[in-house]
Amino acid sequence: MNDKAIIVLDIPLVRQELKQIWIDSEPGLMGRHEEGGFVLKDSSGQLSIERWSKGRQNEIIVPSHPKGKYQDKEILATFHTHPNTGTDFQQEPSDTDIRAVKHDSNLKTDVYEGEYVITKDIIYKINKLGNVIHIGKTREILKE
Repeated sequence: MNDKAIIVLDIPLVRQELKQIWIDSEPGLMGRHEEGGFVLKDSSGQLSIERWSKGRQNEIIVPSHPKGKYQDKEILATFHTHPNTGTDFQQEPSDTDIRAVKHDSNLKTDVYEGEYVITKDIIYKINKLGNVIHIGKTREILKE
């Protein structure tokens, strides 16, 4: 499989995991919290999802990932949820989200696609340059 050809949202396993992560973040509820993780590829080409520790209402901590790797696996993409669905909360990626991707030298690998931000209505992607791309409707992409 050619690394450049991998687009993680085209992979059913990834979409299924992202759907579960969105549910687990308890969007719109009192217990809402950010969930996130890595999409990884091992040396045999096998893909997996590694979830980060549960975040807070509007914050999550990204584990150390030197040289674009986590547990000796290449990071293809990162993702996190924005479960605060009220009008007082920003749904699109925040300036902090954008800076975190743009200025993370460990994510400047050839295989890293970017960070997917999952919201109630839209999935966004922050690419390595810090550009925000509107990917599509959450329900259509995750087949809710």
